[in-house]
Amino acid sequence: MENLIKPVDYANKMGISRQAVYAKIKKGILPSRNVGGKIYIVMQDETPHNVEERKEEASEIQPLLAAKDETISVLKETIRDLKETNQMITSTLRSEVELLKEAFTEMKTLYAARIEQIHNEEETLALEEVIEEHAETTEEDSWISLEEFLAEQGIDKKKLRERFTKKAKKLYKKGDSAVEKKKKGDYRLKAEKAVEILLQLKES
Repeated sequence: MENLIKPVDYANKMGISRQAVYAKIKKGILPSRNVGGKIYIVMQDETPHNVEERKEEASEIQPLLAAKDETISVLKETIRDLKETNQMITSTLRSEVELLKEAFTEMKTLYAARIEQIHNEEETLALEEVIEEHAETTEEDSWISLEEFLAEQGIDKKKLRERFTKKAKKLYKKGDSAVEKKKKGDYRLKAEKAVEILLQLKES
């Protein structure tokens, strides 16, 4: 036997909204009937036969529900494993990035040291050329004025020029024969002595 029930009563009975009831009717999930221009939901009477059918349906659904729960459990465990794996990968990548940074810093330091070494070698070679150039001249020409030497070597830093001049004056006062004082208060030095002073200042 069929019972007809209003959608609003069905909603109250099932604890759902009227919109949900009408949506189920529209989709054909709930059987309905139009009586006098009004929509009613068709409810089947609970006969022993219907009850038995419902039990059979429940027995068929139970394994599906159990399988669903098991699948959800497996998926949750898989997600946890993926998160752990992702954390391990992230940690490894961070470690590798840090190693790369350290290697780059070390390479940069070595490169800078090598550039400085080359620069110093070039400066030393230039100074040796100064010595050789003046060694081939006469005794008088083997001297070079302090200002001329500083200009030739491109020494324009005030602090280094002051230190060089101070060193030359100190050697002159000590009676070093490779340093002489000119009439105008300027100094001149033997080329070898000028090179020696400059190397000492750069090493200190």
